[in-house]
Amino acid sequence: MQHTYLRYECADSFSLSHHTTSTSSSSSSSSVAFLNNTLLSTASSQIIAYDLRRGLPVYKIAHYEETNIGTGKSLNSSNVICIDTNNSSKVGSGWSDGSVRVFSISNSNTIEGGLVRSLLHKSHDIEALSDPLTLNGHSCPVHIVKFDDGGTRLASGSADGVVILWDVVAESGLFRLLGHTGPVSGIEFLVGSGEQVMDGLVTSGSDGKVFRRNNVIVSSCITFSYIRLLCTPKIHTTGLVKIWDLNAQCCIQTLVGHRGSIGCLALTTLNSMDDNENKIRLVTGCVDGQVRVWKLTDNSSAVTDTEEEEASSAKNEQVFSYIGTISPPSNVSTMVNNEGISSVHFHQGKYLGICRSNDRVIEIYTSRSEVEVQKKRKRRLQRRREKINAAANSDKEKGVKRGILDDPESDEDNDADKDLKESLIIEDHDVIKAMDEFEFRGTVRSSHKIRAFTFMPTSERGGGIRLTVALATNAFEVYSIPSAKNGATVNAEKASTLDMYGHPTGIRSVALSSEDSMACTVSKNVVKVWNVTNRSCLRSLTVTGSASGSNTTTSYYCLCAAFLPGNTHIILGTREGHLLIIDVASGDLVYTEENAHDGAIWSLDLHHPGPNHDGMSVVTGSADKTVKYWDIESQEEDNDSSRQQHPMVVHARTLQMTDDVMCVRFSHSTDPTKRLLFVASLDSTIKVFFDDSLKFFLSLYGHKLPVLAFDCSDDDTILASGGADKSIKIWGLDFGDTHRTLYGHGDSITDLRFVKRTHNFFTCSKDKTVRFWDGDRFEQILLLNGHTSEVCCLAVSRTGAFVLSGGMDRQVRVWERTKDIVFLDEEKERQLEEIFDKVDGKEEHTSEVLMKARKNAEEGLNDEEDEEEVDKPQSEAAVKQSILSVSAGDRIMEAIEMADKESKEIAQFKKLKDEKSSIVNRAQNPMMFGMDPPGYVLWVLRSVKSVDLEASLLVLSLNHVERLMHYLILLLRVGKATELCAKIAVYLVKAHQAQIISNRTMMTPLRELQTLVRARTTEIRDTVGFNIAAMKTISRIASDRKQSNKMTEPTDIWGTSLGK
Repeated sequence: MQHTYLRYECADSFSLSHHTTSTSSSSSSSSVAFLNNTLLSTASSQIIAYDLRRGLPVYKIAHYEETNIGTGKSLNSSNVICIDTNNSSKVGSGWSDGSVRVFSISNSNTIEGGLVRSLLHKSHDIEALSDPLTLNGHSCPVHIVKFDDGGTRLASGSADGVVILWDVVAESGLFRLLGHTGPVSGIEFLVGSGEQVMDGLVTSGSDGKVFRRNNVIVSSCITFSYIRLLCTPKIHTTGLVKIWDLNAQCCIQTLVGHRGSIGCLALTTLNSMDDNENKIRLVTGCVDGQVRVWKLTDNSSAVTDTEEEEASSAKNEQVFSYIGTISPPSNVSTMVNNEGISSVHFHQGKYLGICRSNDRVIEIYTSRSEVEVQKKRKRRLQRRREKINAAANSDKEKGVKRGILDDPESDEDNDADKDLKESLIIEDHDVIKAMDEFEFRGTVRSSHKIRAFTFMPTSERGGGIRLTVALATNAFEVYSIPSAKNGATVNAEKASTLDMYGHPTGIRSVALSSEDSMACTVSKNVVKVWNVTNRSCLRSLTVTGSASGSNTTTSYYCLCAAFLPGNTHIILGTREGHLLIIDVASGDLVYTEENAHDGAIWSLDLHHPGPNHDGMSVVTGSADKTVKYWDIESQEEDNDSSRQQHPMVVHARTLQMTDDVMCVRFSHSTDPTKRLLFVASLDSTIKVFFDDSLKFFLSLYGHKLPVLAFDCSDDDTILASGGADKSIKIWGLDFGDTHRTLYGHGDSITDLRFVKRTHNFFTCSKDKTVRFWDGDRFEQILLLNGHTSEVCCLAVSRTGAFVLSGGMDRQVRVWERTKDIVFLDEEKERQLEEIFDKVDGKEEHTSEVLMKARKNAEEGLNDEEDEEEVDKPQSEAAVKQSILSVSAGDRIMEAIEMADKESKEIAQFKKLKDEKSSIVNRAQNPMMFGMDPPGYVLWVLRSVKSVDLEASLLVLSLNHVERLMHYLILLLRVGKATELCAKIAVYLVKAHQAQIISNRTMMTPLRELQTLVRARTTEIRDTVGFNIAAMKTISRIASDRKQSNKMTEPTDIWGTSLGK
């Protein structure tokens, strides 16, 4: 009989406040956002919401793994890269698996959905957030997502240069834009007025000026509007920004001039007192350190001269025109001015923030009013004229010495110089530069390097604003920027700091308390104590001390940790060779054993005494080639017996080794004569000693590289070890023989832990995985993915109910044991299928074809190939076939065939019943669940997810399409599912237009289908309009009653005689 196991799944993760999983700047510039005054931050597989006023995390946004394996509630192993909000209740996110997920957040969800996700207990927090809307269309990680102003459409850009426009309401992709050959770093919607504009006409609406240019509508003032243009830059050496017309689905302008890849992009409408002037500005940040500004051109003036119109036609085609760069004043210097721009953000069309890569400074600019812009332009032109005149006068006064061989000075040269100077003045006379519109206000200097920043949506009293900065140390800082008076620069003040819920560097050690209620995580010089139940941080301590012989304060680099008995104190080992003891209740460093070792303390373990023996000892292994025993005693307190006595360590004995000690462990035997000490050294061997006498017992050799981790089972029968050679060896402790060598990890094994009272153990490695093994049958049980960097440490609960893993990605993942049973054969088959899917199941989109063509162009293409490259399509359908969509298409075809068969049988039965009246009623098909054929087809169509509906309809053959249209007509005749039927009918006509035109037999049903769709949609429109009018009437009546109640005088309920 096959042995079975219980499955471990990732339930939650913590200790990560902000994380960027991509090296591109686009991921960092869109990794934080605000939703209803709540800060949202990307944190590996989750989005964490923070209340900055209280300085606490409020809730988490995550989703389940989209597999049919296990409980189906495990945390997704892919990582969120970018987020965006529509300022109401929706959060759009781009993920590393190429998916775009839209979460709906309501007030009830934010209150009920806490910080705990558990699979062990039925928690209400698991069900607090509904399943997100998943949009599959990208084959590469999504780097940027952007909502439009109405929040009904979403644009996403991926690493392969593809931009997809999604309809969030219809839950489908509209189309895919092609043209970029590198990662998309930014997306901005350029919206137009909702007014109708006839071809070739220029109209002016009450809400702003509307321009018409080649079927492209642009408005300078927007109320409720429709999407017209989309601006997308790409990261590439050429640095291109493309302007797309969403109506024509093509690129209408490409902005060039960038000296390198574009890292970020922002677009806004500047606040101006003059409503008649177009003030839409586009700002791009490049790796060359320049911030370029582009202006939406105004070409609405009529041109009557044909020659003049032809001469200026090229200029009129431009949607955006370049107006200059933004640079700080000469007296203001950033840390690294030569670094590229990582992010730019606007705030309410007035403030502009610019952040450079690997910098601690954010430059703040404000937009000037129209009067100030004109004054600035006049002063700039006046200074330029003065400089030119001064240079000309100096040349005349000094004169020019000419040699014998010099040509005589001619009048033509003088005229040319004069014309050049005048042309420079005339050229800038009517042009407003970028620095004329933007004024430097000050800088924000953070304590560490900045990874992302964003403005808070609300303003402070007095007109000031606040800015939130995500640091490289996994922390947040909030800065207050007061409003400037008389154009003076201002100094930003730090309002608050949120650094308690994240480690600044990778986690080196994880330790659990004896009751599994607390966890201690160690990273460099920071130690944090967590409540495992509610994932809250109890204590956060920066470990520092005074250097020997001086008064300077130094920080200690912690490498290992363990809870002392009673769970009131934690002992730490540092790279400097010190032993530290921390009080959990106060979070203070209560004892320091300086120079306990002459080298780094790589490992420590606690020796729990037997029932007849008192005392507790700690063993430490160090790089100074020694293993030391330390007795734990209480510190002496003078004349204060009521004060708590903190523990201390006293050196007991030393075991000298020949090489550096990498790891030490005790066996689990309570008999002191049988207790063993295991020591792994740098010579790739494991030495076994008797604990009481330190006599040598066994030498376990077989690893080719040093052993980094090992552990002993509870019954002291086997020892499992893993090292830098990527192998796991299982040893028998009777004779020191090797039972088996296991392989599976792709890099060095960093930690190994047994599950209590079993021979099953967990391992973690630098290959970013955690694996579960059976030590008796020598097989791998589970492969657990989720970490984004190397995993350094493990901690297993005393009952084996959950496992904690920490790594260099600064997060702790919680793996919980579920009730789902694991069969090894099925697990192996599933892993093989995943490998085959990665190799053979990759789709080749048009964007990938363009990428290959670009590589061929670099090698050399002829003219014919270049012409073919130009003829590449700029858009295509945003449909991506998957296993789910193909299976859904098969179910639709089976339903159509079953409905056709049932319809024929019904027709035959009616014919026989008319001929022979003695025939009883016909038995219905049980597979159709008592539904008629059109109802059954509708039931199957409704069972398909709206996201996969279009892809599943492409699977249908033309014959099935004809039959499906027949059933759509039957459904529309009775008025069933009008919206779904109309959507399917329109998409089928678009997808099979050529076949429908060539096949004349479908014309008659198409005419009837057109009539039915128009009639049914008109009925729905009238119903919706009637309901909206009724709701407006009810709202108006309620407001009138409310006003009338306010105007009535309050009655004297106490009477007029009270108090007389």
